[in-house]
Amino acid sequence: MKRFLSRFLVLTVLATSIVRPATAQNLSLISDAETERMIRNFAEPVFAAAGLTTDSVSVHIVNDRALNAFVAGGQRIFLFTGLLVEAEHPRQIIGVLAHETGHISGGHLARTQEALRSANAIAIVAAVLGVAAAAVGGGGAAGAAVFGGGAQVAGQSVLQYSRVQESAADQAAMRYLNDTGQSARGLVEVLEKLGDQEALLRQSQSSYGRTHPLSRDRILALEKMISQSPSADVPDPPDQIAAFDRVRAKVLAFLDPKKALRRYPESDTSVAARYARAIAYHRTTQIKRAVAEIDSLIADFPSDPFFHELKGQIIYENGGRDAAIPPNAEAVRLAPHEPLLRLGLGQALVAMNDPALDREAIIHLEEAVRIDREMVGAWGQLAIAYGRAQQFGMSSLASAEQAIHAGRVDDARGHATRAERLLPEGSPGHLRAQDILSAAKPRR
Repeated sequence: MKRFLSRFLVLTVLATSIVRPATAQNLSLISDAETERMIRNFAEPVFAAAGLTTDSVSVHIVNDRALNAFVAGGQRIFLFTGLLVEAEHPRQIIGVLAHETGHISGGHLARTQEALRSANAIAIVAAVLGVAAAAVGGGGAAGAAVFGGGAQVAGQSVLQYSRVQESAADQAAMRYLNDTGQSARGLVEVLEKLGDQEALLRQSQSSYGRTHPLSRDRILALEKMISQSPSADVPDPPDQIAAFDRVRAKVLAFLDPKKALRRYPESDTSVAARYARAIAYHRTTQIKRAVAEIDSLIADFPSDPFFHELKGQIIYENGGRDAAIPPNAEAVRLAPHEPLLRLGLGQALVAMNDPALDREAIIHLEEAVRIDREMVGAWGQLAIAYGRAQQFGMSSLASAEQAIHAGRVDDARGHATRAERLLPEGSPGHLRAQDILSAAKPRR
């Protein structure tokens, strides 16, 4: 799962959640271009209805099996993989996104996290840990396993969002979905799932679970609004269903390949099932079967960048580094604005340890971080490629970028100091090194 977890981060954040009020948690994040594209496409109409620009809201994917989602750090939405895997229809994901957008537009975090509104995900960690320490007398330290994944409570809740705010977010979600001509039944369906869990877990609920608005109350209120909605019975569009079916299959296959093979047996010849099996075979080291499945998909859909990306990943992770370059290059050709695809190609090129290919890798990796400056993996690959090209100042700067975005402040300061010394004074790289040094300055 190396590429699927290519931007793994461990975060501790305070959040307002569709399931529970704000808590300090350890979160492992994953990045996947196709999944992120689907979420963007689902979210954009909702954001527009809320008066938000797409660029002003970021969505992160949390590697956790819980059915959950929350808002943190101003305009950042965190969706759990459990929600993606267990949802049955696109409308359920869209309903959750609409609810979380309601929290953002309602300013439910503004009073306590205004200073974090423009911060990146790692900056949120440091600031929130400070809040948690002040409030509960302790830090939120802990570790999280990359593959074990799991948002484990690391401290007591220090923020509590009221029933009124939860109700307001639900009502806002209804408005956005009505304005965009979409059914809100998906949000009710998710709350019903949570209500079932609530009944099963009632005996072990924390005080926060008990004070969170009951799912049944919220369902009744939403059902009343839906009964008056002109969009109540609008079906999910076929293109949304197709995209969702693929992403759900993909996430499950990467995180639980054995379960995926049970859910998508060979008798299932749908695109989503074939995709899931290609990934699951790869994850269970059945490489010939994985390549056969993905080749069949590429033959049927030669213009799909994500099938080419997966083939490149399968080959790369099984030692065929030179053979991984063509499918990764084709993925980038088909989707040049997806930074994770650029990272995949750049990584394959750097692995060849060829000066000519290093120069090509730098082009793709620079474009990746231009689009997404928080891409830790791309900065690491850039540091290697710059170093081989004897651009030592830029190599140090890339290492500083990698460290600052990963929350390793001391390392960032050391690399930025070297970059400042090596880069021409007044150059963009020199100025950026100074910015990192300022951000990484030790607190007194």
